[in-house]
Amino acid sequence: MTTSDPARRSLLRAAAGLSWAVMSAGVGAMSAGGGAGDASATAPTAVPATAPTTGSPRADGRNGAAPHSEPGSAPDPAPELPRTGSTLLLLGTNGGPVPMTGRTGISSVLLVDGRAYMVDFGHGAFVQYARAGLTMADLEAAYVTHLHSDHLADLYSLLWLRFGGYQPLPGPLDIYGPGPAGALPAPHPPWRRVSTVCPENPTPGLSDYLRAQIEATAYDINIRMLNEHWPDIRELLRPHEIRLPDCRAHPRGEMAPRMEPFPVMSDDRTEVTATLVDHPPVFPSFALRFDTAYGSVVFSGDTTSTPNLVTLAQGADVLVHEAIDLQIISAAGLSEQQMRHMRTGHADVTELGRLAQRAGVGTLVLSHLVPGGTDLVPDEVWHRKASQGFDGTVIVGRDLMTIPVRGRRWSRS
Repeated sequence: MTTSDPARRSLLRAAAGLSWAVMSAGVGAMSAGGGAGDASATAPTAVPATAPTTGSPRADGRNGAAPHSEPGSAPDPAPELPRTGSTLLLLGTNGGPVPMTGRTGISSVLLVDGRAYMVDFGHGAFVQYARAGLTMADLEAAYVTHLHSDHLADLYSLLWLRFGGYQPLPGPLDIYGPGPAGALPAPHPPWRRVSTVCPENPTPGLSDYLRAQIEATAYDINIRMLNEHWPDIRELLRPHEIRLPDCRAHPRGEMAPRMEPFPVMSDDRTEVTATLVDHPPVFPSFALRFDTAYGSVVFSGDTTSTPNLVTLAQGADVLVHEAIDLQIISAAGLSEQQMRHMRTGHADVTELGRLAQRAGVGTLVLSHLVPGGTDLVPDEVWHRKASQGFDGTVIVGRDLMTIPVRGRRWSRS
């Protein structure tokens, strides 16, 4: 689907309108009694999920400026980010590689005492990071949940464009992400013949990805090193391929067998653990949990409703989960192959409330929204569907939204 296709966009709007009309029949009873999923429930300072959708959340939680400035207009003011405590910052909330009105590609930052832990790098993440008022000196570490283009698009841009010059990387940056898959999936259907790219290394992991990007941009890098005294980018990037525990996971078999969360990284501000989630055909795909002295945040990455995620997210204060509305997407005229991927590789929004309830989380934040256009699906539709079966707070993510993280205390043992 492309956003320039009027027929498909009309179908999506019609489907969203019908969905909202059907759901609105029960709004009166729910609003009168309050309770689970009530539209009035909000997380501290975050914009309510049912706020008017003509604007986007400001850093102070009020509905304010447009999601992004129109061409030729002044840029939106940067949110005022706290330098103490922990804050979740949603840089981009769109799912998939196709640009959508009102949302940029998926990317998030967890701020812990002023240090930025960045998770995923969808299209626009480089610009959004700067618009949020963050510099490379604030960036503590980077994380990639899986090697799909819409989570990887701006990773190298961020590093390549800021390894020298104005406000550069001040030193080596640790980057965590998947290693090589080890095998490509079988073609679908099996009789198809496909001439794959780079047959000598068809499933590169994070380290090979960065190495190839540096080689492809060698001319620019060498000029800047020779002429402008920029440092050697090879000495600034420290990729860490997340090592899988012995769990029988396989790219052509069970991609996310039941497992316990395993450690990825720890420092004096946070402890990061991970688990495998089910996002076929991409392997490995990770969900990540950050435990801090101020509370815990879990990022689902891309996944179906995976039991491993429920285990990882047990008792977390905030769960940031991808969301797709299959009811609306099915009206978009996608191919059979595209719809198969949507159904088998993503979690329908109506499943998320019950998943969050099983995990015992306090707040469910919807991000990586498909369809992501704010002109296609009202926030109210996302909120009502995600609230089913959940007695916590539901927040529909918007670009540059900030959510304070307040919960159980954590300390290094």
